[in-house]
Amino acid sequence: MKIKQNLTNQKWQFKQANEKIWLSATVPGCVHHDLRDHHIIEDPFYGKNELDMQWIDKKDWEYKTVFDVSNEMLSKEVVVLIFEGLDTYADIYLNDHKLIETNNMFRTWNIDVKPFLSIGENTLRIYFHSPINRDMKKPNELGYNLPAVNDHSEDGEVGENKLSVFARKAPYHYGWDWGPRFVTSGIWKDVYLQGWSVVNITDFHIQQSSISTEVAQLTAVLEIKSTVSKEITIEIKDTDSERAYETYKLEKGTNSISVPITIAHPKLWWTRELGEQNLYTFYANILDEDDILAEVSVQTGLRQIQLIRNKDKYGTTFQFELNGIPIFAKGANHIPNDSFQTDVTEERYRHEIATAAASNMNMLRVWGGGIYEYDLFYQLCDEYGILVWQDFMFACSMYPGDQSFLENVRQEAIDNVKRLRNYACIALWCGNNEMDAAWSEYDEDGGWGWKELYTREQREVIWKAYDDIFHHILPDVVEELDPTTDYWPSSPMQDLSQSKAQHATFDSLQQGDIHYWDVWHGLKPLEEYKKYVGRFMSEYGFQSFPEKKTVLSYAEENDLELESEVMLHHQKNGDGNRLIKNYMQMYYKDPKDFSSFLYLSQTLQADAIKSAIEAHRLNKPFCMGTLYWQLNDCWPVASWASMDYYGRWKALQYTVKDRYKDIALIIDKQGSECNFYIVSDILDNVSAELTIKLFDRNGNLLYENKELVLAGANTSTLVKSEKVDKIIQYKKQEQPIVLRGIIEANKKLIDAVDIFFEPIKDLTLEKPNITYELIEEDGVTCAYLKSEKLAKDVWLETDKEGYFSENKFNLIPGEKKKIHFFERSSNVNSPPFISGDIAIIKITSMYDYVI
Repeated sequence: MKIKQNLTNQKWQFKQANEKIWLSATVPGCVHHDLRDHHIIEDPFYGKNELDMQWIDKKDWEYKTVFDVSNEMLSKEVVVLIFEGLDTYADIYLNDHKLIETNNMFRTWNIDVKPFLSIGENTLRIYFHSPINRDMKKPNELGYNLPAVNDHSEDGEVGENKLSVFARKAPYHYGWDWGPRFVTSGIWKDVYLQGWSVVNITDFHIQQSSISTEVAQLTAVLEIKSTVSKEITIEIKDTDSERAYETYKLEKGTNSISVPITIAHPKLWWTRELGEQNLYTFYANILDEDDILAEVSVQTGLRQIQLIRNKDKYGTTFQFELNGIPIFAKGANHIPNDSFQTDVTEERYRHEIATAAASNMNMLRVWGGGIYEYDLFYQLCDEYGILVWQDFMFACSMYPGDQSFLENVRQEAIDNVKRLRNYACIALWCGNNEMDAAWSEYDEDGGWGWKELYTREQREVIWKAYDDIFHHILPDVVEELDPTTDYWPSSPMQDLSQSKAQHATFDSLQQGDIHYWDVWHGLKPLEEYKKYVGRFMSEYGFQSFPEKKTVLSYAEENDLELESEVMLHHQKNGDGNRLIKNYMQMYYKDPKDFSSFLYLSQTLQADAIKSAIEAHRLNKPFCMGTLYWQLNDCWPVASWASMDYYGRWKALQYTVKDRYKDIALIIDKQGSECNFYIVSDILDNVSAELTIKLFDRNGNLLYENKELVLAGANTSTLVKSEKVDKIIQYKKQEQPIVLRGIIEANKKLIDAVDIFFEPIKDLTLEKPNITYELIEEDGVTCAYLKSEKLAKDVWLETDKEGYFSENKFNLIPGEKKKIHFFERSSNVNSPPFISGDIAIIKITSMYDYVI
């Protein structure tokens, strides 16, 4: 049987390569992490400290540990040293024998070390070469810089050299328009010894050929290494004790074996809104008569997911089907949770995925400028019913095409497709982020202006490298190793034919996926979100600042000014602060002070993304996905995130939770008409009562209408159209302020939505005098809020970490709003959020923040 010796928990030491003193180190970790722990550097995220730490990536670093090896380990025929992640250029020495040189952060490195091990004490040393020094000459050797628009070479003191494209390490380490530049080195995943004799199962994949509620046709695909030629029996069994057997003659070396499995009436895996997240554990045993020579297990959910791209009357669909059911993808883009990934705890991962589920999401896109996430991320997505659009790690750049680089990429793809393909959540493999559209090979006037920087010969070389990676290497690996999961070459993209690629553009929305950024980068009004709705909106976004408590984690009170050096440094999108201010002036009254600016930036961000989400959802099934940019942050910063670095929900997160409801009312005001849609993601028709109420600023009911409506299953239904003039004519003496639409089913509130007939900037708001009372219900204290005057965008604050059942809501005089609080649990063995007593410390509304 196989045995394992974990070396991660050994006493590790590190030092700068040209120094003599060794210091204690944390593994997994990185050099920045260890320098911080020894107070050699200060908090990298505070103020402008980032700029003082650019020396680190220009030094070489060494790590070492001493460990004992037992007789039992050395008695095994094969002993392998396994590094699950080394960042990035490293020389491995065991007892002063150089074993291997590594060059890819994303690969798993398996090294046969039995000849170099001794019983008792052994020394393992890893020499990390500076990724900057290693790659500094490569642009000159190539003869030109390759495009890498988010490479912050100026902060890294490397001049105009764009180095991120040469190293197979996380692109965001070199900086991005939301993240700092920390080019790390270190052992970022587990390292261990593994010993075995005779046979070893090195890979176990459950390939899902055909899945239905009646029967699951599966194939267990095993990779088995053997030191002898031998006849064995393979036993496959699952959670329900279904068994399959296969007798097979192993050859010495590597063997690939496929065993068919049939499961009657399987329990299927569904996304959060459609059903249970049933998971099966499959076991594979290699038997020699009654002896078990090797065993392994894997967990997966049984489901069939496809990217459907069929011709229709509009163009070509772009939608996911899960077990034959069309899915409207509701979610966000995910970036790494930290600049120093090993600082991300299990609790932080669970908090993120639980936040996605609590916000009614069913998909996250793992964006291509970060990392292939840790297994825990995908385990949690399986558990919570969240699909994953998985990018390969290439983004916003063009890459080299020499054979060594291409082979490195191929092995990277093999390692990660093998590692991730069993997770039920994996819905799509995508080659890269924005590279096809940025280069725009087949449209001479298209793209981001990259092509114009190069000669015709250089362009041919650059495009060939792109074509080799994204149209050959990556799809070939996916087809071979995960043939039941679809591959999409680039996001955004319209289509791919044998003759040419057809690129996603803002003028063609009938096929493919779309990244829409004219609202924000183009300073287009929020109303433009309604005009640019494609088949699948895979990226769009709008910035805000985090809350003041988070800002004060990286700034002093005297830094709290929009143009201060610290505020500008924690705004990596060059025009970001100006754009927030310009949009704020477009839609809101002026903020009273900087704290008010923070509040209004979050309110503005929430209103912007609300406009986009509603435009996308009400156009279902023409549009079948909306993934905003972005869910999370890798450091405390002004950004597009809906949840800040510390996991604190911004106003946008609450708005997403509301607008991603599985049944939602959307009121679309078009000129003189209000259109009422009910958008449903459930599989049954819904009979509901639609109530329309019109209130003045004092809460007087000016107009009310009730009628029964029928919302179609898994679609968007226009249930009522009403002329605005017809509604307003019922006014009394006060000008109407707010229209509230309400849908109820079986006397249960499903959704309630407010719209205003005046622009927010023109609203006359009075001091609302909001009060609340605390009432204990079911052993938990909740709050009932009420207001004397109309309160716009009420905001609740607390000194606890967690989230309110609602926030950023309106209060109409005369109504009571019930609020729960869900406290963030730091215990990984407890639910990530637990219903806790409410602890409101501050209640404000827009009245308190505008002049």
